[in-house]
Amino acid sequence: MPEALTEEELTFLRSMFDLARQGETGRLVAAVDAGIPVNLTNEAGDSLLILAAYHDHPETVRALLDRGADTARVNDRGQTALGAAVFRRSERNVAQLLASGADPALGPRSALDIAEFFDLPEMLALLRQPDPH
Repeated sequence: MPEALTEEELTFLRSMFDLARQGETGRLVAAVDAGIPVNLTNEAGDSLLILAAYHDHPETVRALLDRGADTARVNDRGQTALGAAVFRRSERNVAQLLASGADPALGPRSALDIAEFFDLPEMLALLRQPDPH
């Protein structure tokens, strides 16, 4: 059985989510490059990518995607990073996530559902563009 993490280690890991929320790209990617899992998930099921997208930090989203962040992660509320980017009306993040293979229909609260529910025609247009690949 693996050893339990110390409170200090847990505090450090929790701070990674704050870095994603704040768009502290340099510090966050340094930690990921040093071994913190790029798909680290908090107690609500939010990944670093979901939080960076929700808080509209395109540079952080790009850096996480470049390091293999999973666009198919769904949090405990059924939301994805793409759905978060749509909700925030971040064309740049939506474009980056789509280019990295994010599925607009994924999850119980998909990006398409969010765009339709909040009447975001510009986001629906982005999500419905044909796949350039």
